[in-house]
Formats: sequence, structure tokens, C-alpha cells
Amino acid sequence: MNKIAILSTFLGISLCIGNIAMAQNRIEFKEFKLDNGLTVLMHRDNTTPIVAVSVMYHVGSKNENPERTGFAHFFEHLLFEGTENIGRGEYMKKIESIGGTLNAYTTQDVTYYHEVVPANYLETALYMESERMLHAKIDTVGVETQRSVVKEEMRQRVDNQPYGTILQETFKRTHLVHPYRWSVIGSLDHLNAATLDEFMQFYRTYYVPDNAVLSIAGDIDYDQTEQWIRMYFSEIPTGIGTINRPDVTEPRRTDETRDIVYDNIQLPAVIQAYNLPPKKHKDSHALSMLSTYLTGGKSSLLTKEIVDKQQKAVAIAAFPLDLEDGGVFLLYGIANMGVSADSLEYAIDQQLAKVIANGISEDDFQKLLAQVENAVVSRQASVAGIAESLAEAKIFFGDANEVNREMDKYNAVSRADIHRVAQEYLGKDGRVVLYYLPKPADAE
Repeated sequence: MNKIAILSTFLGISLCIGNIAMAQNRIEFKEFKLDNGLTVLMHRDNTTPIVAVSVMYHVGSKNENPERTGFAHFFEHLLFEGTENIGRGEYMKKIESIGGTLNAYTTQDVTYYHEVVPANYLETALYMESERMLHAKIDTVGVETQRSVVKEEMRQRVDNQPYGTILQETFKRTHLVHPYRWSVIGSLDHLNAATLDEFMQFYRTYYVPDNAVLSIAGDIDYDQTEQWIRMYFSEIPTGIGTINRPDVTEPRRTDETRDIVYDNIQLPAVIQAYNLPPKKHKDSHALSMLSTYLTGGKSSLLTKEIVDKQQKAVAIAAFPLDLEDGGVFLLYGIANMGVSADSLEYAIDQQLAKVIANGISEDDFQKLLAQVENAVVSRQASVAGIAESLAEAKIFFGDANEVNREMDKYNAVSRADIHRVAQEYLGKDGRVVLYYLPKPADAE
């Protein structure tokens, strides 16, 4: 359920060629704030009788104590255990019994819970999210249960997953100072050493109304929805702890870092990581477009040249992990049978050098604009996507109306901007290069 554990899928955005309107449908919403600090966003869409209810907490792995990593991800699981009024193991069953779906994810910056339910069960979903925030069941039984769950997830998704440690191995080299240096899933030793009091303190500090955004989208009546929200959430007290907001800046490196990771794999892989500025930086949209140009779909540069033409890779992808305090532009390729890691790296670097030297053509730029528009429209085509977009905009930009400026920001990106960010951020100086190689036959 970790949102950024996306290395098992490859970036693919369908291409829309033709008349590019580049217009973004405006998302209308209402916003208010409770006395306890909870921000509420509501969007009405009566086209289908469903509603998405979500809560985004402004807590991720970066907020953790370095000696207690993995707490945010642990709570993603723990807060499904039940509450004082919802029996252990009944949370998921209740949502599913009314025809709903639910899930959650944790990143370095946030933890997000969401349900999509029939509109006539909106009150039920609101009640259950308020229970999670007010009466979560944090006891020895629940903690021990979720320790086992996290241990199994770590075994399946990291330890025994081919290439499963890429993010972990990358971030500990790209971020030497900032808390992004440890993985979202954290350390099992830290979780085992933690006391029940430590878990309770984390809950009372971070999973509180003044550190959360409640975002609702779908077939709702504004007045009735607000009435239910005030009824279920107003009584929840504000946090009692001090929220840890990292104020360190990762220094810009000037030397390339190279390393080898041996893994239970058959095909070598090359990972390149370039440090990025904070999420709100003016270059974020240009970098996003650059990643799409490189590997966004079958007609993208690296896919055509390295996968199809040269056949040096079976898969290749590039994407900016644009984190709140500055993430990484991650590019990875999995080598074809018989192709060495250094040969694949050379092929990748050749193509990057061309982009750095020459930028992109006008035809490619117009296709790229169409891809971007399609991606933005697709995300806002569902009530779940709208609820999430509104919450993210409020958390990261302090203004939910940022969702209505996204296409304008992409439209403001020029070919020259894409050329410039390629030159500024994708240079070899300061980057991290990892070779993932098969473990030797005699390795333990």
C-alpha cells in the first residue's frame, strides 16, 4: 500500500494526437475548517450515485524519530485494526458489506486513507473515518498483529521481490542528511523495540484533526454533508504532541556516486538518480514533462531507442518523485538477456546527452502536451481522483484551488524550459548510479 513502491509497474500514459484544447475542467468545491483545526473540502458530482471519502494526514516517514523508523507506514496498517466502537478486524468488512472499497498508502510526506461507497452510505463512511481519528484501538494485540503483517510485507515486497530494494538503496545515497534517507517501510528492529506508549504518542501527535484534510467528492448534498461532518468530527481534540517538521536541506552534491547491489535477479539493471528541488519549485512541471518525454509510452525516446531499436533493455522508465522537501528524478532500465549493465548505461547516457545538448523537437513537444493533458484529465475523471487531488493541493500548496491551476502550469512550460531542466538536473556530477547484478552462484 506504499504509494511510491511503483517499480513493479512502468509509466504508461496514452497518447492523444490531434487538436489540443489544453483546457482543464474546473473543479468546484466548498471548504471550511472546524474549531479543532480539521480542514474539510467538498466537491459535488451528481453524475453517479457514489462518493469518495478520504483523510490525508500530513505525516510520512520523514517525520519519524531516526531511532523509530517505519512508524507512519505501521500506522497505515494499525488504523484498520478497529476502534472502541468498531470491532477488531471489522473495519474493512463494514465498508465492503455496504458495497464500498477502501485502501490506504504511506509516502515520505503523507498518509492517506480513502473509501468509495454508494452515496446513501456517506454518513457511514464519515462516521468510520471519525472513529479512526478519535477512537483508534491501539493496544498490545493490535500492535503485535501488525508487526507480523509488516514483517510479511517487508519479506514479500522488499526482501524477496526482484529489484525490491531500489528505492531503499537509492535514497540512502541521494539523501545523506534529510530524513528521506530511510525507507518508508522503515526498520523492523525499530518497530520491535517500540513501546505501546510510543505508538500512542505518535497517534496523538499526528493522526489528529489539526494535521489532516478531510476530502469528499461525489453525489452529495453540501448542507447535509457539512452537518454530518460537524456531528462526527467536531468533538475530536487537537493534537497533544509536537509535530516534527524537518527543516534541513539536502546539500547539492558535485561528485557522482556509483555502487553495485547484488540481488536475486537474472537480468542486470541500471538505476540513475538525480536530486530534485522541493515539490513546489517552479521546475516541477517541466521535470514531469521531461520524464514523460523520456519513457512515457511506446513512442517515448528511451523506449524507442533502447528497448525497441537497440534492444538493450526489456523495460525502462523515468519519473520524478517530487517530494515535499526535494525528491529524486529516478531512471532505471532492466537489461536484455546478454546485455551488460555498463553497455545499458552507455546507451542511456548517449540518449540523455542528446537531450541535454539539443532539447526536444517541436513535434515531440506538441505530442508531449497532449500526453500531459490526457494524464491530468484522466486523474480528475473519478471522484476518488478528485478527492485525492484536492487533499494533496491543500497539504502541499496550502490551497486546494491549486488543482485548477495544474494545466495552466503545464501550459506555461516551454521547449526551452524542458531543455534547461535537462541540462540543470540530469548532469553526471552529483548523480547516483547503481548497478543491480545477479548474486554470484556461491553467495549466501
